[in-house]
Amino acid sequence: MANQFQQDNLIGQSNALLEVLEHVSQVAPLSKPVLIIGERGTGKELIAERLHYLSKRWDQSFIKLNCSSLSENLLESELFGHDAGAFTGASKKHEGRFERANGGTLFLDELANTSGLIQEKLLRVIEYGEFERVGGSKTVQTDVRLVCAANEDLPSLADIGEFRADLLDRLAFDVITLPPLRHRQEDIMTLAEYFAVGMARQLKHELFAGFSPRATQQLMDHPWPGNIRELKNVVERSVYRNTDTDEPITNIVVDPFASPYRPTKRVKTVERQATNGKEVASSETTTTPTSDTAPNKVNFPIDFKEHCESLEVTLLKQALEAGQFNQKKTAELLNLSYHQLRGILKKYNLLDKT
Repeated sequence: MANQFQQDNLIGQSNALLEVLEHVSQVAPLSKPVLIIGERGTGKELIAERLHYLSKRWDQSFIKLNCSSLSENLLESELFGHDAGAFTGASKKHEGRFERANGGTLFLDELANTSGLIQEKLLRVIEYGEFERVGGSKTVQTDVRLVCAANEDLPSLADIGEFRADLLDRLAFDVITLPPLRHRQEDIMTLAEYFAVGMARQLKHELFAGFSPRATQQLMDHPWPGNIRELKNVVERSVYRNTDTDEPITNIVVDPFASPYRPTKRVKTVERQATNGKEVASSETTTTPTSDTAPNKVNFPIDFKEHCESLEVTLLKQALEAGQFNQKKTAELLNLSYHQLRGILKKYNLLDKT
């Protein structure tokens, strides 16, 4: 079994985690497709690895690919390969992930970002176990256990035509939904200790002296929108910045950008205004209003993170109203992609408002 899997971070004793691990153990021996749904940083890749190494394919290849990191053409080539001469620069045959994963497991992350073309070809592979390389005419057979992940609600995307419903039916033989860290409160300090000890060892400290009550309370009170990945960064950063290694950590560095010298200017910004259904783009230098010009003067002290989140929510609600609660139009008004907007709306529980 792979060393990486043996040292994974699927640790904790919360009922939410134990239920997921039991679910994984139940479905792992099958060769059916599985969907893993969860917020960013919840450990979707680790669950995919666990599915593979607990299956009968454990001694075969475990191949993974993030679908959001490539353009449609590159993703098609990476998944299905290409023949020599398929396009400019394709001097020799390239085996795609489906060929390389033959007999094993293929994990596709960020599945919601795939195009209709990719989804159509995925559907064919699942149904018939075959595909053609880009620029080729030869049918290639493959035996792959497909595990896919997304941080969005795929049934909702299918309902609005943003994801193929027939592909979703094939992929969702079973669905494993990962709990966010805020629903695993009893695991927060267990994970924090694990990451802290690992970082102390990396820094060659003789010991890790633990967390002070104040630091523990900070860790327990934080909402962890970035989940386990955010917790790992925060804990490791706090251990690294702790100068007295013989004493418990008293200061948790949640936001590394927090500084009285943080720039408050943007050299350029693009403002899009809806004018009779058309967009007018302008570029100008903007600055954050000073206390003399700000419409609402802030009374200090404040909770910086809470204040910023409140401003973001207000802006999102105004943009949604300006875009007539159409997500694509709202994304354009905010100069965001459709999927970026959905991720932010989900963060603030505003998806049901659209």
